[in-house]
Amino acid sequence: MKKVMLSIALLSLAPLGWGESPREATTDRLDHAGAVLHEIMAAPDKGIPDEVLDHAKCIAVVPHMVKGGFVFGAEGGRGVATCRTPNGWSAPAFFAITGGSWGLQIGVEGIDLVMIIQGDRGMQHLLSSKFQVGGDASAAAGPVGRHASADTDWKLNTEILTYSRAKGVFAGLTLTGADIRRDDDSMRTVYGNDVSTHAVLAGEVPPPPAAAPFLSAVRGAKEQAATR
Repeated sequence: MKKVMLSIALLSLAPLGWGESPREATTDRLDHAGAVLHEIMAAPDKGIPDEVLDHAKCIAVVPHMVKGGFVFGAEGGRGVATCRTPNGWSAPAFFAITGGSWGLQIGVEGIDLVMIIQGDRGMQHLLSSKFQVGGDASAAAGPVGRHASADTDWKLNTEILTYSRAKGVFAGLTLTGADIRRDDDSMRTVYGNDVSTHAVLAGEVPPPPAAAPFLSAVRGAKEQAATR
């Protein structure tokens, strides 16, 4: 019975990546990531506060992250990240998030995830291409609304603030134990061989044309926050 359930789960995940070339898949991810950030920022009382965006060193988005704890207690998703540079937001780096524990979950549920990486230490973890949430970097659900709480704990004690929603509804998401690592296939598809995550996020590599919608959503996030 367990083998049957595992087969069903794997078959349900497989179509997510079928029918697209690697370049089409990365372009699709960039477009969806920009749309997710725009939609989250548009939520009047649940968006990311202006103060949090001001404090962000990097912004990472995982659109429609697959949550499948019912069978094997694991999560997996692919995302894109950009970091602040002296010349604005960097070209996007591609990463994958796996592992951790979601608890019991029946079926497969689509999760959109935004991570705000704070401070130099959090940024260095992202630049390192691989780290564990809760081990190497602390994470917590971020404050929401028009303005962040006057309490500065979110600013001082947490390296990653997370914002997640399932089926359009905002929900807390525990990432403790999850591994975030470089998505080698997508990085190679977009930038070619021998381009490091550090070089991309440090602004040493020009953004590809396909990244324009995502970077536009990142640049426009603060304006959205101010006009909510």
